[in-house]
Amino acid sequence: MAGIRDVAKRARVSTSTVSLVLNNSGYVSEDTRKKVMEAVKELHYIPNELARNLFRSKTNMIGVILPDIYHPFFGSFAKYVEIELYAYGYKMMLCSTAQRKNGEKEYIDMLNRQMMDGIIMGTHSLDVEEYKGVARPIISLDRYINEEIPIVMSDHEAGGRLAAEELLKGGCKKVLQLMGSREVDTPAHWHHLSFEKVMQKEDVVVYTEEMPWNQWDFKTFEDFIRSIIDKYPDIDAVYGADLSMVAFMKVAQEKGIQIPKDIQLVSYDGTDVTLMNTTTITAVRQDIQKLAEKAVSLLINKIKGQPIEKDRIVIGVTLVKGKSTL
Repeated sequence: MAGIRDVAKRARVSTSTVSLVLNNSGYVSEDTRKKVMEAVKELHYIPNELARNLFRSKTNMIGVILPDIYHPFFGSFAKYVEIELYAYGYKMMLCSTAQRKNGEKEYIDMLNRQMMDGIIMGTHSLDVEEYKGVARPIISLDRYINEEIPIVMSDHEAGGRLAAEELLKGGCKKVLQLMGSREVDTPAHWHHLSFEKVMQKEDVVVYTEEMPWNQWDFKTFEDFIRSIIDKYPDIDAVYGADLSMVAFMKVAQEKGIQIPKDIQLVSYDGTDVTLMNTTTITAVRQDIQKLAEKAVSLLINKIKGQPIEKDRIVIGVTLVKGKSTL
């Protein structure tokens, strides 16, 4: 494969002149430019895009950092982000921090070394102090980092209210909610707080169990459900994220618990896993596609140095009725 030195030799110019022609920077006479381009064509030379972009201090590469792409929410988010980035002429570097203690820090270091033009950050494993002094653009998905980093999130407060209202319609009186670890400062907790507030206002008993921190695989959800289900023999409803509800349904059916006759279920996220059973799960659906579109557009604006009207974008949610509620 021909390199830039081969082109320079064929055109009888220096490698720096070839670089000026290929990067369309600096003055080069028309005759010299023509000789270089003829040499490029004759040698079938393909420019090193990464090297050219680094020369311009631009890579056209966006890092999308997520906890675990196995998780249906994050997998869907990554899909829509890639589609949107492509429309802007950018490529996606998908980074997962699953099973990696320092994964998030490594990607921040890559950003600082100009290996990416920006990052969409959806993980919750790194101390926010590590983000101080990061010069290149970052957009956060559902996580507070600092005042300089815009955040894109769903209307979690409305989501919790929708879930509560659905279970109240079904006559529920004792509800178990399964929430993520409180170690993480995320607005996603709001839907649980909103849910509990509405339920308690109607004198409904709400029990809360906290899921393990930074664990996203289905087996973890299933094992957790098995460890706590017998603690609550009198509940008539359960509320939590999609995978926790799918896991609960599986364990409940093994125990002869009928859904929704004995226990009603409402999940939060509304990904496709809620539809993968004959008993579909009633879900509060986050608009994952719109979350991705907004995250990308905000990041592109920051990369271009354009002003951002809002540093907090809130996307609406909807309730999708399934067969897990009455």
